[in-house]
Amino acid sequence: MDLDPERLVFIDETWTATNMTRSHGRCTRGERLRISYPHDNRKTTTPVAGLRMSGMVAPMVLDELINSDWFEAYVAQVLVPELRHGVVVVMENLSSHKRLAVRERIEAAGASLVLLPP
Repeated sequence: MDLDPERLVFIDETWTATNMTRSHGRCTRGERLRISYPHDNRKTTTPVAGLRMSGMVAPMVLDELINSDWFEAYVAQVLVPELRHGVVVVMENLSSHKRLAVRERIEAAGASLVLLPP
């Protein structure tokens, strides 16, 4: 397998939730601290993107946690149009990344898929 760094695309996702906001803070003594944070309105946001030597490719932001269906849709609609023949896509060894349809779509674009060891 050709592991030329110019041909590698690393895919990763993360998440953040509004309930991760601090509910307390500090301010100058004698002044009132004014902060805002969502009460009882949890919202989760998941960014997912590819990273190449040239920079970020195929970014997508999802307003919920990502699951296998969403990840497959990301690969089909966002990632695959960015892939070229000979590219090596590297992903974590997550269950949503192991779907057969994910591998098939990446390989149909002429790229290959490598899952990192558990």
